[in-house]
Amino acid sequence: MRTRRACATAAGLAWLSCQPVRAQEEQELAKKLANPVAAMISVPLQSNYDRHDGPTRDGRRYTMNVQPVVPVTLNPDWTLISRTIAPLVSQHDLAPGAGSQHGIGDITQSFFISPSRPAAHGIIWGAGPVFLLPTGSESALSARQWGIGPTGVVVRQHGAWTYGALANHIWSFAGHDDRPNVSATFIQPFLNYTTKTAWTFGINTESSYDWKQEQWSVPVIVTASKLIKVGRQPISIGAGLRYWADSPSGGPRDWGLRLSVTFLFAR
Repeated sequence: MRTRRACATAAGLAWLSCQPVRAQEEQELAKKLANPVAAMISVPLQSNYDRHDGPTRDGRRYTMNVQPVVPVTLNPDWTLISRTIAPLVSQHDLAPGAGSQHGIGDITQSFFISPSRPAAHGIIWGAGPVFLLPTGSESALSARQWGIGPTGVVVRQHGAWTYGALANHIWSFAGHDDRPNVSATFIQPFLNYTTKTAWTFGINTESSYDWKQEQWSVPVIVTASKLIKVGRQPISIGAGLRYWADSPSGGPRDWGLRLSVTFLFAR
């Protein structure tokens, strides 16, 4: 009996001693997830719902962005990071008589070359090309243009804070003659705070400027997410609100919703 009690006590103490270590590991994973070019494999599934879209404000759009991030070690000093955004879209009544469209939209593919270790003051950066691929399954879901341009990101992590900005610019260079050319700038400043219990609270904008139409799209997004483990699989679950501070004529208005699930994998 004493032996069993001793074993149970030892097991309990061992479990308790492991909890701070586990919490710290989960916090570090959550902080890495806040970094767009962290050297870890992740597969975010990001759902966005917007309403009051289209010229009559009766339109609704649901977008599921599948956004795998895959780092590849080039050598001890440099890492290549692939970041893909593949949108799955379901939209309704965006124009009078337009009905509904469902399918995949155009894929945005970015590649970042990034130092394997942070620079001075904890600054992390990456730069490379971005490509627009006309993969839209329907005409209403695609620009029908091939595009290319530069992309870059600068991040600083200091304590529980992660902040920085990601940007790109895409010009079209080939595509359907009956569709307008693309010249668009994307800017995403972000600020995140990660707690010791692996909660992350963030605010960002995913602003874009259409140089052809001279119009801004500026959704401001506030999010909260929690890193958990299902078995040994780390998963981040999050939710947030989107407010359209500015949008093109006929674009979405007011408030929208964001839900996300991100799967993390060891390299």
